[in-house]
Amino acid sequence: MHTLYNFVSGPLVWLAFIIFIGGCLYRLTSLIILVHKKEKFIYSYMSLKYGLRSIVRWSTPFATENMRRHPVLTIVAFGFHICLILTPIFLLAHVTLVDESWNLSWWTLPEGVAEIMILIVIAACVFFLVRRLVNPEVQYVTTASDYILLAIVAAPFITGFLVYYQWFGYQTLLILHILSGEVMLVAIPFTRLSHMLFAPLTRAYMGSEFGGVRHAKDW
Repeated sequence: MHTLYNFVSGPLVWLAFIIFIGGCLYRLTSLIILVHKKEKFIYSYMSLKYGLRSIVRWSTPFATENMRRHPVLTIVAFGFHICLILTPIFLLAHVTLVDESWNLSWWTLPEGVAEIMILIVIAACVFFLVRRLVNPEVQYVTTASDYILLAIVAAPFITGFLVYYQWFGYQTLLILHILSGEVMLVAIPFTRLSHMLFAPLTRAYMGSEFGGVRHAKDW
């Protein structure tokens, strides 16, 4: 078990980050090449003003008409994304590991706040699961891969919560926690989770088209 832990917390971590960074660069480069080859006209109306306006607007809770029409979904979605991104970066245990390995450290979340944020992510995943199961419109466009991706996102937070309280087999759960985090990193560039890369670009494109070409709001 100790040998397995050393492997997943050592070489496998490096491999996961290499694939994650390399995959992200590959997807972004491929997109730029594809646009340059087939849709150069996009450059003619891309607007910094309208692009940033759209990004800021869609990053602000209840700023758009669609968000106001679905208040519960808006609250859950914003809480989910904020906690999903900030918790792993500012979690005390993660920062401590980085400090021990590379002598780098930064501000960390209070443990009570971090625990609440972890529970928010888990609760949001349950909400998204139920929504896919009971909402006919969402159910219609849901495939098996959507459930798999939801499990991939939830797993690091569920196992991390169990590790924090040292429930069940601590070392086994710790290994599963690290592995699930690595799986999520690797999955990001090559699945629909890649929207974290493309969302700002898509938003800038939509904002530029609606603002600069159609002279209309994109919300």
